[in-house]
Amino acid sequence: MNLLPVAEAQSRLLSSATPVMGSETLPLAEAEGRILAIDLKAGLTQPPFNSSAMDGYALRREDAPEPGAVLKVIGTSSAGHGFEGSVGQGEAVRIFTGAPVPSGADSVLLQEDAEKIEGGIRTKFPVRQNQHVRPRGQDFAEGEVVLPAGTVLDFSRLTVAAGMNRPYVEVLRRPLMAILATGDELLPPGSTPGPSQIIASNTFGIAALARKAGAEVLDLGIVPDDKAEIAATIDKARDAKVDVIVTLGGASVGDHDLVQATLIEAGMQLDFWRIAMRPGKPLMVGSFGKTHVLGLPGNPVSSLVCSLLFLEPLIRRLASLPPVQRETTVETAVTLRANDHRQDYVRAKLSKSAAGDWLAEPFDKQDSSMMKTFAYSDCLIIRPPHAPELPPGTTCPVMLLRPDLLA
Repeated sequence: MNLLPVAEAQSRLLSSATPVMGSETLPLAEAEGRILAIDLKAGLTQPPFNSSAMDGYALRREDAPEPGAVLKVIGTSSAGHGFEGSVGQGEAVRIFTGAPVPSGADSVLLQEDAEKIEGGIRTKFPVRQNQHVRPRGQDFAEGEVVLPAGTVLDFSRLTVAAGMNRPYVEVLRRPLMAILATGDELLPPGSTPGPSQIIASNTFGIAALARKAGAEVLDLGIVPDDKAEIAATIDKARDAKVDVIVTLGGASVGDHDLVQATLIEAGMQLDFWRIAMRPGKPLMVGSFGKTHVLGLPGNPVSSLVCSLLFLEPLIRRLASLPPVQRETTVETAVTLRANDHRQDYVRAKLSKSAAGDWLAEPFDKQDSSMMKTFAYSDCLIIRPPHAPELPPGTTCPVMLLRPDLLA
């Protein structure tokens, strides 16, 4: 099978991905980042009464059209303790921000615009009609659709949902992703590895990326290089009705690479594998009906790069979320050598030039097993197939590992 270009592989993967169905009801405290499944209507009118926008005096505008009006103060209206009487001719009520404007009053005079006198106040400035009054329903009315279906609930939208007196919201179900690592050599963190063993690390970064993209993650642990055990673990994932199965390692066709063959024997339809990219060539994509299968390489950096390029956009498509905008252009700080037939993703640091331009400088060592270099990187320099040599200062495309870095 020929190596598949990255863009074509992405297109083929996403063309078969449709948003997951179903919803669930959550309390507001657990709904951050979730997507409304139905329109959210206000449960009350806000504000529920005419309220004061400032500290001052509630009065009738007709009693103070010009400075120097003398008004009798007959009571107080504060938040939670409104004045129960009515404001008549020549009267005013001391009022505080957020408090109900008493019956009969239609305007609020700022406290600093009033001179206190025996038994009342004298106005220093003319009063406008409805001055400093927030009318009932200025924000929203009961029954109004304030947040339509499809809205992502962030901090501001959760605030308005609470203000609408909606303690629970119906949100779209998150896609469920199962993840399993394969390999006799793997041990969980905290173990003491033997002479031929290593600590399994990929699961944690990939699961975190998937959760950030909008998925729930079912971790099926480490599976030895045994076809029966791999098959049994795949069955667990399918029994859980997951939307995505991610395998780590063993997706190639070597003597010890059993994952692909086991998946095919279990009924997986293989779409493609082997991508024209570096790192990450042995990526495998298939499906069990509507369940997507991604076989990621075992090398940590390879699996992370593949996750950024394929898993993240897949999860976000399934979760009805827009893609993350990671690609941008910067200048290269050093000479980038000409490339071969594979698309390279080169780990690099970002810095600013004396002129204020962003510069990308690749690390000297790019081995796909080097996790520390990936952790220190800000971006991946994208070197398309057969890209010519680029001298320092030339614009080049990059994929940001932290999309808000250049904000």
